[in-house]
Amino acid sequence: MSILVNDNSRVIVQGITGAAGSFHTRQCVAYGTHVVAGVTPFRGGTTFDAESPNGARVEIPIFDTVAEAVKQTAANVSLIFVPPSGAADAILEAADSNIALVVCITEGIPVLDMVRAKSVLQNHSSKLIGPNCPGVISPGQCKVGIMPGAIHLAGRVGVISRSGTLTYEAVGQLTRLGIGQSTCIGIGGDPVGGLDFVDTLKMFNEDPDTDAILLIGEIGGNAEQRAADYIKHNVKKPVGAFVAGTMAPPGKRMGHAGAIISGSAGTAIDKIAALESAGARVAKTPADMGAVVKSLL
Repeated sequence: MSILVNDNSRVIVQGITGAAGSFHTRQCVAYGTHVVAGVTPFRGGTTFDAESPNGARVEIPIFDTVAEAVKQTAANVSLIFVPPSGAADAILEAADSNIALVVCITEGIPVLDMVRAKSVLQNHSSKLIGPNCPGVISPGQCKVGIMPGAIHLAGRVGVISRSGTLTYEAVGQLTRLGIGQSTCIGIGGDPVGGLDFVDTLKMFNEDPDTDAILLIGEIGGNAEQRAADYIKHNVKKPVGAFVAGTMAPPGKRMGHAGAIISGSAGTAIDKIAALESAGARVAKTPADMGAVVKSLL
């Protein structure tokens, strides 16, 4: 009942000894995620302490490089908390070690660094989520990121979002309604990133354990229009949606680096029209997201 991560995911954390890396590694381990190693240059040979869901002490080995960590632990997922100046190189290091899924939480990576990294990733099999994202969670199985695990419920609705906060709001509504989630993915709001709406829609459409999909977009760019076109021609499952920013003034940056309206294509109204034309049921306000999904089931 998941895509991208599950009970078999073996996670390393790049930047495990930093403040954010330490805190969220412990949260992931406490949720039940199999964190098998950390990576911090010049800290190889030491260990990192965490607690499992049953309170047992877990000692996580730390390595100097991703290559060594993968060799010793057979890791297949990397969670990145490296500072912005080195985060793109951390992504490439993980890809060079054939990590299947790279989740980069880091915010503020220079756009040109990400352009370079994305160009290199086109020749790798590694999939990237982020940067500037909350990560991915398959409830009850694996949490790779910073989302609050307690609000999630295992089930059969896939969630994809450009906004971390709106992801949490949507998931909270679904869980209160008793509607579980197969996997929830925060793809991030930066202008240059990894997996997009189309990539993840395809995965959910092909997942036999996902019955419906909730897509959460925002102003800026044309990701939602491309998603709408894909939904119209390919997706066989019901899709609910919400697009933030109906009141945003043109030309003004609103939060995410990618959330800038340029012409009519980037407006919320245009995105909503495209999604509705594709057959998606669009929530009018954030408070309606859960109810829209319930109406699809």
